[in-house]
Amino acid sequence: MTRTRVLLALSLLGESYPRELSRVLGAPLNGVQQALRGLERDGLVAKRSVGRTRVFQMDPRYFARDALKQFLRRLAGPEAGLRKEVAALRRRPRRTGKPR
Repeated sequence: MTRTRVLLALSLLGESYPRELSRVLGAPLNGVQQALRGLERDGLVAKRSVGRTRVFQMDPRYFARDALKQFLRRLAGPEAGLRKEVAALRRRPRRTGKPR
């Protein structure tokens, strides 16, 4: 799992948690978690806890955040499959009793 793909998916999603990123990328959860640890250690992403879930986002205090976002937007161009997967992702819970 490359850190670049995790960062690209995170930039498209805005914020996410490791299992969701794993599902979107079609990658093992362990690889995504390792990539997120490395990105956090390097200061590119920040995490916060929401209950028992760790939610990651691009670190707003990163000195080159705007330049990095522009670069990731250019990288996302040829990644049509990833953009399609992110667009199809359901971001809120399904209403109780609603058929699938």
